Amino acid sequence: LRSFSAEEPTETMASQKREERLRKFRDLHFKRNEARKLNHQEVVEEDKRLKLPSNWEAKKARLEYELVVDQKKKECAAQGEDYERVTLLEVSAEDADRWERKKKKKNPDPGFAGYAEAQLRQYQRLTKQIRPDMEGYERQKQECGEDFHPTSNSLLHGTHVPSREAIDRMQEDVEKQIEKRSKYSRRRAYNDDADIDYINERNAKFNKKAERFYGKYTAEIKQNLERGTAV
Repeated sequence: LRSFSAEEPTETMASQKREERLRKFRDLHFKRNEARKLNHQEVVEEDKRLKLPSNWEAKKARLEYELVVDQKKKECAAQGEDYERVTLLEVSAEDADRWERKKKKKNPDPGFAGYAEAQLRQYQRLTKQIRPDMEGYERQKQECGEDFHPTSNSLLHGTHVPSREAIDRMQEDVEKQIEKRSKYSRRRAYNDDADIDYINERNAKFNKKAERFYGKYTAEIKQNLERGTAV
Protein backbone atom coordinates (compact mmCIF):
# COMPACT_ATOMS: atom_id res chain seq x y z
CA LEU A 1 0.00 0.00 0.00
CA ARG A 2 2.83 2.40 0.78
CA SER A 3 4.45 1.76 -2.58
CA PHE A 4 1.20 2.36 -4.49
CA SER A 5 0.46 5.62 -2.68
CA ALA A 6 3.99 6.93 -3.38
CA GLU A 7 3.78 6.20 -7.13
CA GLU A 8 0.35 7.88 -7.56
CA PRO A 9 1.56 11.48 -6.96
CA THR A 10 4.50 10.91 -9.29
CA GLU A 11 2.21 9.79 -12.14
CA THR A 12 -0.11 12.72 -11.45
CA MET A 13 2.76 15.23 -11.69
CA ALA A 14 4.03 13.62 -14.87
CA SER A 15 0.54 13.79 -16.37
CA GLN A 16 0.21 17.44 -15.45
CA LYS A 17 3.57 18.28 -16.97
CA ARG A 18 2.60 16.43 -20.13
CA GLU A 19 -0.67 18.33 -20.35
CA GLU A 20 1.16 21.61 -19.80
CA ARG A 21 3.64 20.83 -22.56
CA LEU A 22 0.78 19.87 -24.90
CA ARG A 23 -0.99 23.12 -24.08
CA LYS A 24 2.13 25.16 -24.80
CA PHE A 25 2.62 23.24 -28.01
CA ARG A 26 -0.97 23.97 -29.07
CA ASP A 27 -0.48 27.68 -28.21
CA LEU A 28 2.71 27.82 -30.25
CA HIS A 29 1.01 26.04 -33.14
CA PHE A 30 -1.90 28.50 -32.99
CA LYS A 31 0.44 31.52 -32.89
CA ARG A 32 2.41 30.14 -35.82
CA ASN A 33 -0.77 29.79 -37.87
CA GLU A 34 -1.83 33.32 -36.93
CA ALA A 35 1.59 34.69 -37.90
CA ARG A 36 1.40 32.79 -41.20
CA LYS A 37 -2.02 34.28 -41.95
CA LEU A 38 -0.85 37.81 -41.10
CA ASN A 39 2.27 37.43 -43.22
CA HIS A 40 0.17 36.19 -46.12
CA GLN A 41 -2.16 39.17 -45.77
CA GLU A 42 0.79 41.58 -45.70
CA VAL A 43 2.25 39.96 -48.83
CA VAL A 44 -1.10 40.29 -50.61
CA GLU A 45 -1.46 43.94 -49.55
CA GLU A 46 2.11 44.74 -50.59
CA ASP A 47 1.53 43.11 -53.97
CA LYS A 48 -1.58 45.26 -54.41
CA ARG A 49 0.35 48.40 -53.53
CA LEU A 50 3.13 47.55 -55.97
CA LYS A 51 0.62 47.06 -58.77
CA LEU A 52 -0.94 50.49 -58.12
CA PRO A 53 0.32 53.58 -60.02
CA SER A 54 3.22 55.50 -58.48
CA ASN A 55 1.02 58.53 -57.77
CA TRP A 56 -1.82 56.54 -56.25
CA GLU A 57 -1.29 57.84 -52.71
CA ALA A 58 -1.33 61.46 -53.85
CA LYS A 59 -4.34 60.83 -56.07
CA LYS A 60 -6.18 59.10 -53.23
CA ALA A 61 -5.46 61.98 -50.86
CA ARG A 62 -6.65 64.48 -53.46
CA LEU A 63 -9.88 62.56 -54.07
CA GLU A 64 -10.55 62.36 -50.34
CA TYR A 65 -9.92 66.09 -50.03
CA GLU A 66 -12.30 66.80 -52.93
CA LEU A 67 -14.99 64.70 -51.24
CA VAL A 68 -14.56 66.69 -48.03
CA VAL A 69 -14.73 69.96 -49.98
CA ASP A 70 -17.89 68.87 -51.83
CA GLN A 71 -19.53 67.88 -48.55
CA LYS A 72 -18.56 71.22 -47.01
CA LYS A 73 -19.96 73.12 -50.00
CA LYS A 74 -23.26 71.25 -49.73
CA GLU A 75 -23.50 72.06 -46.04
CA CYS A 76 -22.77 75.75 -46.69
CA ALA A 77 -25.32 75.85 -49.53
CA ALA A 78 -27.96 74.25 -47.29
CA GLN A 79 -27.31 76.85 -44.57
CA GLY A 80 -27.20 79.73 -47.07
CA GLU A 81 -23.55 80.59 -46.39
CA ASP A 82 -20.67 81.40 -48.72
CA TYR A 83 -18.16 78.54 -48.83
CA GLU A 84 -15.17 80.78 -49.58
CA ARG A 85 -15.98 83.07 -46.68
CA VAL A 86 -16.45 80.15 -44.27
CA THR A 87 -13.16 78.61 -45.41
CA LEU A 88 -11.23 81.85 -44.92
CA LEU A 89 -12.69 82.26 -41.44
CA GLU A 90 -11.25 78.87 -40.49
CA VAL A 91 -7.72 79.76 -41.64
CA SER A 92 -5.43 81.00 -38.87
CA ALA A 93 -3.22 84.05 -39.27
CA GLU A 94 -0.07 81.88 -39.03
CA ASP A 95 -1.22 79.61 -41.88
CA ALA A 96 -2.18 82.57 -44.05
CA ASP A 97 1.20 84.21 -43.45
CA ARG A 98 3.01 80.97 -44.23
CA TRP A 99 1.10 80.49 -47.49
CA GLU A 100 1.80 84.07 -48.49
CA ARG A 101 5.54 83.60 -47.88
CA LYS A 102 5.49 80.37 -49.86
CA LYS A 103 3.86 82.16 -52.81
CA LYS A 104 6.47 84.91 -52.69
CA LYS A 105 9.30 82.36 -52.65
CA LYS A 106 8.19 80.92 -55.98
CA ASN A 107 8.99 84.28 -57.65
CA PRO A 108 7.59 83.42 -61.10
CA ASP A 109 9.50 85.03 -63.95
CA PRO A 110 6.98 86.08 -66.64
CA GLY A 111 9.78 87.23 -68.92
CA PHE A 112 9.92 90.55 -70.76
CA ALA A 113 6.44 92.00 -71.19
CA GLY A 114 7.32 95.67 -71.51
CA TYR A 115 9.77 98.31 -70.34
CA ALA A 116 7.41 99.50 -67.59
CA GLU A 117 7.14 95.98 -66.11
CA ALA A 118 10.88 95.43 -66.42
CA GLN A 119 11.55 98.74 -64.65
CA LEU A 120 9.13 97.80 -61.85
CA ARG A 121 10.79 94.41 -61.37
CA GLN A 122 14.21 96.05 -61.29
CA TYR A 123 12.98 98.57 -58.71
CA GLN A 124 11.54 95.81 -56.52
CA ARG A 125 14.77 93.82 -56.77
CA LEU A 126 16.89 96.79 -55.78
CA THR A 127 14.65 97.81 -52.88
CA LYS A 128 14.82 94.28 -51.46
CA GLN A 129 18.59 94.57 -51.34
CA ILE A 130 18.54 97.77 -49.28
CA ARG A 131 20.12 97.35 -45.86
CA PRO A 132 19.61 100.51 -43.78
CA ASP A 133 22.75 102.01 -42.26
CA MET A 134 21.51 103.39 -38.96
CA GLU A 135 24.90 104.86 -38.03
CA GLY A 136 25.10 106.77 -41.28
CA TYR A 137 21.49 107.84 -40.84
CA GLU A 138 22.17 109.31 -37.41
CA ARG A 139 25.39 110.96 -38.62
CA GLN A 140 23.62 112.60 -41.55
CA LYS A 141 20.80 113.68 -39.25
CA GLN A 142 23.24 115.47 -36.99
CA GLU A 143 25.08 117.08 -39.92
CA CYS A 144 21.92 118.41 -41.55
CA GLY A 145 20.27 119.57 -38.37
CA GLU A 146 16.86 121.12 -39.01
CA ASP A 147 17.27 120.66 -42.78
CA PHE A 148 17.18 116.89 -42.34
CA HIS A 149 13.40 117.21 -42.77
CA PRO A 150 13.37 119.81 -45.56
CA THR A 151 10.64 122.34 -46.12
CA SER A 152 9.90 124.69 -48.99
CA ASN A 153 12.62 127.05 -47.70
CA SER A 154 15.36 124.38 -47.46
CA LEU A 155 18.28 124.49 -49.92
CA LEU A 156 19.78 120.97 -49.93
CA HIS A 157 19.94 120.30 -53.66
CA GLY A 158 23.43 119.23 -54.70
CA THR A 159 24.87 119.26 -51.20
CA HIS A 160 24.81 115.49 -50.63
CA VAL A 161 28.05 113.63 -51.46
CA PRO A 162 27.78 109.82 -51.54
CA SER A 163 30.32 107.77 -49.63
CA ARG A 164 32.97 105.65 -51.28
CA GLU A 165 31.26 102.49 -50.03
CA ALA A 166 27.99 103.52 -51.67
CA ILE A 167 29.77 104.19 -54.99
CA ASP A 168 31.49 100.81 -54.82
CA ARG A 169 28.17 99.07 -54.17
CA MET A 170 26.59 100.80 -57.14
CA GLN A 171 29.54 99.90 -59.35
CA GLU A 172 29.39 96.26 -58.26
CA ASP A 173 25.66 96.11 -58.92
CA VAL A 174 26.04 97.61 -62.40
CA GLU A 175 28.79 95.12 -63.25
CA LYS A 176 26.56 92.26 -62.10
CA GLN A 177 23.76 93.53 -64.33
CA ILE A 178 26.09 93.74 -67.33
CA GLU A 179 27.36 90.21 -66.68
CA LYS A 180 23.84 88.86 -66.31
CA ARG A 181 22.62 90.51 -69.50
CA SER A 182 25.57 89.11 -71.42
CA LYS A 183 24.30 85.60 -70.58
CA TYR A 184 20.76 86.17 -71.84
CA SER A 185 21.60 85.08 -75.39
CA ARG A 186 23.83 82.18 -76.41
CA ARG A 187 24.45 83.77 -79.80
CA ARG A 188 28.18 84.18 -80.37
CA ALA A 189 29.56 87.64 -80.90
CA TYR A 190 30.35 88.42 -84.52
CA ASN A 191 34.02 89.02 -85.37
CA ASP A 192 34.39 91.71 -88.04
CA ASP A 193 38.02 90.74 -88.75
CA ALA A 194 37.27 87.07 -89.43
CA ASP A 195 37.18 85.78 -92.99
CA ILE A 196 33.72 85.26 -94.42
CA ASP A 197 33.72 81.75 -95.87
CA TYR A 198 30.01 80.98 -95.50
CA ILE A 199 26.75 81.96 -97.13
CA ASN A 200 24.39 81.58 -94.15
CA GLU A 201 24.34 80.64 -90.47
CA ARG A 202 23.96 76.93 -91.15
CA ASN A 203 26.91 76.93 -93.51
CA ALA A 204 29.00 78.82 -90.94
CA LYS A 205 28.37 76.13 -88.33
CA PHE A 206 29.30 73.41 -90.83
CA ASN A 207 32.53 75.20 -91.73
CA LYS A 208 33.46 75.52 -88.04
CA LYS A 209 32.97 71.79 -87.51
CA ALA A 210 35.00 70.98 -90.63
CA GLU A 211 37.78 73.33 -89.47
CA ARG A 212 37.83 71.74 -86.05
CA PHE A 213 38.27 68.19 -87.40
CA TYR A 214 40.20 68.70 -90.67
CA GLY A 215 41.79 72.14 -90.31
CA LYS A 216 45.27 70.87 -89.51
CA TYR A 217 45.24 68.70 -92.65
CA THR A 218 43.94 71.36 -95.06
CA ALA A 219 45.77 74.42 -93.71
CA GLU A 220 48.52 74.29 -96.39
CA ILE A 221 46.02 73.76 -99.24
CA LYS A 222 43.94 76.70 -98.00
CA GLN A 223 46.99 78.97 -97.84
CA ASN A 224 48.01 78.03 -101.37
CA LEU A 225 44.51 78.79 -102.65
CA GLU A 226 44.53 82.17 -100.95
CA ARG A 227 47.98 83.02 -102.40
CA GLY A 228 47.00 81.69 -105.82
CA THR A 229 49.95 79.29 -105.94
CA ALA A 230 47.91 76.08 -105.78
CA VAL A 231 48.70 73.58 -108.54
